[in-house]
Amino acid sequence: MTKRNDKSNPRLTELIRLLKQTSRENEVQIWSDIASRLEKSRNSYAEVNIGKINRYAKEGEVLIIPGKVLGSGAVETKVTVAALSFSDAAIAKIRKVNGECISIEQLISQNPKGSHIRILR
Repeated sequence: MTKRNDKSNPRLTELIRLLKQTSRENEVQIWSDIASRLEKSRNSYAEVNIGKINRYAKEGEVLIIPGKVLGSGAVETKVTVAALSFSDAAIAKIRKVNGECISIEQLISQNPKGSHIRILR
């Protein structure tokens, strides 16, 4: 017997639907990949600290994190980060270096083809 994993958060179910739809319409695999990651248990969502973003991101890069961005560490490069959610400390540190914190929905509307986006988990 398998456990059903229906999401009760209406924002999350709508986001998953939007990701799948955008993936089909634009024939882009990245949105389907993010949708499948968000369909899994909440325990498996990515939790990425600012320090990891600083280590792996290049100046001006666009990152997508299928989970939450946390504020531990420091960031020195200007990046655009799209995530399911952000801690207040993470938002402050990213904006301090003129970076941008956006929702995954905003990223989809800005870049439906998913070009030049890197998944960080």
